[in-house]
Amino acid sequence: MSVTKSKFRFLLIQAFSLPDNSRYALRRMQGPKESMLMNYGDVAHLLEDVEWDLHPGAPVPHGNWPVETREEFCLVGASRLPVVRAACESGIHNAIVLLGGGDPGYVESREIGRRFGIPVTACAHAQMHVAGMPCNRFSIIDISEAHNMRMHDLVVSYRFTERCASIRNINFPLPRPPEFNQRPIHAEKERVARGETSEMLETSIEESVAAIEDDGAEVIMLGCSAAYWMQPFLQRRLAEMGWEIPVLEGYSCAIAQAKLMVGLGLDASRLAFPSDSPKKWRRRKPC
Repeated sequence: MSVTKSKFRFLLIQAFSLPDNSRYALRRMQGPKESMLMNYGDVAHLLEDVEWDLHPGAPVPHGNWPVETREEFCLVGASRLPVVRAACESGIHNAIVLLGGGDPGYVESREIGRRFGIPVTACAHAQMHVAGMPCNRFSIIDISEAHNMRMHDLVVSYRFTERCASIRNINFPLPRPPEFNQRPIHAEKERVARGETSEMLETSIEESVAAIEDDGAEVIMLGCSAAYWMQPFLQRRLAEMGWEIPVLEGYSCAIAQAKLMVGLGLDASRLAFPSDSPKKWRRRKPC
């Protein structure tokens, strides 16, 4: 009996991996792939027809804490590129999905993928494109002042400045030295799972309503991947308040976008990401 090979063969790559002894770790990097993918239950239905594997990410280059600053995103992005290249060279996968809300190394990874004819997707980029489909303007609910500025940079570089109504800060930064975060995000998630009140979720609801009423948002997207767990809860609570508005998170959007690109036979434009010796070249690049 022959085994039918899946149309979709994806590698999901974490932004980075922390040392096992890091007190700042937010997720497991050992065990079954399902246990290493945050909020697996929320995206499992999108992976049912996908042959997929998960790479834990290159060892974090800047310390033993998560990424928030521009410097850290730059370092982590560079360290992820060899993982992307090795995945493309393997010939196993027909799409790469970069996990992590700040898209470190995404543009450069697209350039690598283009040379192998492999589409590469990432969470913030995919969310912004999906957000633009059902609405005119979207707002981003994000975790901290530093991470807000990373999201701002992405909005500008992805050319969504006219579509992004606002970036709203709920002030739940990721743990890092010298002071350990006294409001850890994983504890907020556990509170909701126990049916208790989460300050992180309640603040996100308040800021989402303000984005709708004051900023003109018609879709809400979540910035940092550490906040993606809130999507089903935020969606339900806003609906209960009467706000019929989509709430997006990056993993679902990036996986769905990868499926779309594979289905359409697309990777990246040869003009946006030219080869070393392009067959045709342009005298002028419009801005």
